[in-house]
Amino acid sequence: MEILLWLVPAVVVTLAAMAWVSWVGRDGRGEVDRDVAVERLGKALAKEMPAGTRRTSAPARDRSTGIAVRPSHGVAPADNGAARPRRAS
Repeated sequence: MEILLWLVPAVVVTLAAMAWVSWVGRDGRGEVDRDVAVERLGKALAKEMPAGTRRTSAPARDRSTGIAVRPSHGVAPADNGAARPRRAS
């Protein structure tokens, strides 16, 4: 048991830090009324964007099935004058 005594200071400091954080993080962080928050959000959304910025929608993401699919053999690659890659069959 004596070999574990070196852990006591670390455990005490950890418990003290947990108690301090729970005390500091308790209620009373200045909650905003729901109506005021909705009003602020509406103003922010209605605000004109600065020049040079634009709103874009999120790109449509391909739904992955988790299965790797090779391109079909009927599709020919664009011929740029480069040699065609060899296929292992």
